[in-house]
Amino acid sequence: MTAFSKELVDESFPFFPSPMVDSSGNEEGSEVSEPLLVESDVSLCDDESHSSFEDDVSISIGSSIASISTIKTEREPLRWQFAGLTIWLEMEEFDKDLTKVIQNSASSHGLKPIPKTHMTAIYGMNHLNIDEARTRLRSFVKLVCPAWPKFEKPVGVVQDIAVNGRPGQVCDVAWAELTMSSNHEHEDALDALYKVFYPEELSRPSRDRPWKPHNSIVYDNPENSSCLSLLSVMECIMKYPTLLSKRRNVEAISLWDTNGTMQEWKCLERVYFKA
Repeated sequence: MTAFSKELVDESFPFFPSPMVDSSGNEEGSEVSEPLLVESDVSLCDDESHSSFEDDVSISIGSSIASISTIKTEREPLRWQFAGLTIWLEMEEFDKDLTKVIQNSASSHGLKPIPKTHMTAIYGMNHLNIDEARTRLRSFVKLVCPAWPKFEKPVGVVQDIAVNGRPGQVCDVAWAELTMSSNHEHEDALDALYKVFYPEELSRPSRDRPWKPHNSIVYDNPENSSCLSLLSVMECIMKYPTLLSKRRNVEAISLWDTNGTMQEWKCLERVYFKA
């Protein structure tokens, strides 16, 4: 059953000028039995080489291979200056597995940990003040979406480099992630969220479809690809088997001030979904 009612969006928010936008109908959200593992030197590279990795899990390796055992000292923190207000989804954890892999990956690679395990829903809003954004976040959960649709287990592990200006990319950063899948309910929920935060259809930004949700594990400066690799990330992930084997509810949705560097990010509001 869908976690929210589309009709409630318009009934609860009379300032919305138009009906909900339906999802694209893409079937990318179908469940995959084993996760895909991918590493590349630059974003949007073609996967040209594949080899088997235990139980027929696909793996594509770029040129940088580093074991976490070789990385001990703390290195330069992530330099990129982020911007705006951002909405995160926070998934449930099993014995703090998501938090632990973030902390372990950061310490093992000599990096600062991401401040909170999350999946980004909307990034870089600059059209609302903090009080307005807080009010809309609370209203979204109370009136529109009391429970975000559940996520299946991850469909992949990716280590890659983002380049600001490339399609769908807004920063220069090396990163690793647990890749999740989206289905029609996730697409509808994200459409509803956009409608709450961008009620005017003409000013509402377009988004990539289908949504490609991911839970980030570690961030690094992009030139440090020799330190951050798929192999080193997998060494951290394999310490917590539940990361790749569990379906997860979304526990909360949060509003963050993401102006400045990652060390400057601040949580402004957190609203918990119904269990």
